[in-house]
Amino acid sequence: MSGILVNLLIQVLAGIVGGNGVGAAAKDANLGAVGNSIAGAIGGGVGGQVLQALLPALAGAAGSGLDVGSLVGGVVGGGASGAILTAIVGIIKNKMT
Repeated sequence: MSGILVNLLIQVLAGIVGGNGVGAAAKDANLGAVGNSIAGAIGGGVGGQVLQALLPALAGAAGSGLDVGSLVGGVVGGGASGAILTAIVGIIKNKMT
């Protein structure tokens, strides 16, 4: 698998963890297990890719894609953006009901 695909997979998985973490921690943002996972995966994948475009150091040294820095950056970026998107969607959903 290429480094780009591995980074995307790591970001999506970290987003799922971040989304479920926010759902468990903030009951106002909880979308249920499936909703938290979907929102977290989307947030982790999209947000992680945006962060890599804005901060090329997260993409890895010289484009290799699989160094420790890029893996840690993918986990942090994907988890944070997955948590943020889940919180936003959960709060909007709960305000509408």
